[in-house]
Amino acid sequence: SSVGFRVFLTTLSHPMEYAKFLIQIGHEPMPPYRTRSLLGKPVQALPNVFRYVKYIKEMDGFVGCYRGYFPKITGQICGAAAAAAVTKNFNSMESFSPIEDEMSDEEKISYLKRSLTKDIVGRTVTIIVSHPFVVISARMMAQFVGGEEIYNGFFSSVVEIYKEQGLSGFFSGLFPRWLGELTTLILSSFIIFAINNYVIHDRELKAFTTPTINFVANSLTYPFCVVSSCMAVNNCGLAAGLPPNMPIYNNWASCWVHLSRQGLLNRGSSLLIRYYHGPPRSSSLIAAN
Repeated sequence: SSVGFRVFLTTLSHPMEYAKFLIQIGHEPMPPYRTRSLLGKPVQALPNVFRYVKYIKEMDGFVGCYRGYFPKITGQICGAAAAAAVTKNFNSMESFSPIEDEMSDEEKISYLKRSLTKDIVGRTVTIIVSHPFVVISARMMAQFVGGEEIYNGFFSSVVEIYKEQGLSGFFSGLFPRWLGELTTLILSSFIIFAINNYVIHDRELKAFTTPTINFVANSLTYPFCVVSSCMAVNNCGLAAGLPPNMPIYNNWASCWVHLSRQGLLNRGSSLLIRYYHGPPRSSSLIAAN
């Protein structure tokens, strides 16, 4: 049921995630417009994600809004199945909770270590198994930039990636994705544990801790998502991953440094209110939050 719900959410949100991905790799087909900030200051803004999805639909039709959907959903299902298979041998810890039952500090910490270890292993397996599908999906979507038809079918995309880049091509952008997700997991787990066990004692208030901390942790590690998206399509033969749309990076670290210097590490983090802070519109790189 959990996998089915995730499939439903992915299906519903894919057009917006598609637009977000194009924003992350720096594609801004619509020009900024003049408006006012929340404080009334004149500013330039970029169209929000809904206008971006509308633009994609106008260019490619409704079906075009689901470009890259099949490999993405397949990767999610395969990753979840692989993680479940690997972590099933971990001792079940659902029968007790360090928050609900009276436990010593040593028992609470032991519980946290075992639970976090299981989550790290499961997340790592999910990422490794699903990433080749993520790369295929990313390149299918990135074709929107240059109008190519290289990565159309699933199996033809597999052949194309292997022919051009070998096995390593299927794992383009893997490390920043893995590093970002594990940093989020570890950071949020420790902070939630500390707050719920040593700061907040009201059970009703504890219910707000997890979503709040997860939101903050995801915001802090969001730049890893941008770097991973860029590296998934960088120098793969598509216009989206080649100059002038994107420099050719030696590795993910050089991508991070370049985006950081340009102030682009958080592009796509805000999908509704998107102020334009970049250079003149003729530039190929857009600095939008």
